[in-house]
Amino acid sequence: MLTDPQRQHAARILRDAERLRTPVDPLAGTFPEIGAEDAYEIQLVNIRHRLAAGAEIRGHKVGLSSPVMQRMMGVDEPDYGHLLDDMELSQDRPVAVSRYCFPRIEVEVGFVLGADLPGEDCTPADVLAATERVVPALELIDSRIRDWRISLADTIADNASSAGYVIGEGRAPHELDLKAIDARLTAGGELLAEGRSDAVLGDPAVSVAWLARTVARFGVPLRKGHVVLPGSCTRAVDVTAGQTFTADFTGLGPVSLSFD
Repeated sequence: MLTDPQRQHAARILRDAERLRTPVDPLAGTFPEIGAEDAYEIQLVNIRHRLAAGAEIRGHKVGLSSPVMQRMMGVDEPDYGHLLDDMELSQDRPVAVSRYCFPRIEVEVGFVLGADLPGEDCTPADVLAATERVVPALELIDSRIRDWRISLADTIADNASSAGYVIGEGRAPHELDLKAIDARLTAGGELLAEGRSDAVLGDPAVSVAWLARTVARFGVPLRKGHVVLPGSCTRAVDVTAGQTFTADFTGLGPVSLSFD
C-alpha cells in the first residue's frame, strides 16, 4: 500500500501526462507496491482536483465488464471511473484527436437515471426502476500510460482510461430487452466491430447495480440525471483523424462521433 504522499505524486504524474499529452510508463515501475485501493484513491485525487477547478460530475463509467477483459487483467470484477461535464462530446462537433494520447472508441448501452440509486443494496431491479431512459452511447477511452501497457492499477488510477462520451436520445427501459440489443460500429461504410448488450456481465443493468454498490463504499452516490456507461459490448477501436464513427443499436438507433 502506498503512503498519501506517494498517491499524491502518482496523481500528479497522470495529471501532467494528460495536460501535456505526454504518456508515461506504467505506475508500478515507480510505485511497486501500488494496489487497487491506492489506484482508486489516486483517481479521486485527480477528480477532486478537476472539481475544484470548476468541473462537475455527470455520471460514471464501468470498465472491465466483459469476462474476456477480466481474464486479461487477472481480476474477477469490473472497475469504474468518473464522467465529468468537460468530457461531454457532441455529435455535431468534430473532436480533435490531438487532445488525446492514444484514443479509442467503445460502444455502450448507456443509462440516464431519473432517480437516485440506492447504494450498498442496489439490485438490477432498482436500476430499471430508477432509469429514465436507455441510450445509444460511444465512449472515448484514452490511456495516459504509454502504448496502453496498463495493469489494473494503471487503468483505475487513470480514471478507468475514460476521456469522453456522447449519447443519443434512447428509450424507456421497459420498451427494450436489455440483454438482446445488437450493436454495430462502422466508419466510412466499413464494419469495424459488432456485439450484443449481454456481453456486459450478461445484462448491462447488472453492471450498473454493481457500480452503485461499489461506489457507495467510497461515499459516492449515483444521482438523478447521471449518465452511467456500463461497459462496452464490442472491442475497442483505434481512432484517427478524419473518421466518423457510427454505432447503431437495435431498438435504440444510432449515435455518431467525428474526429479531426
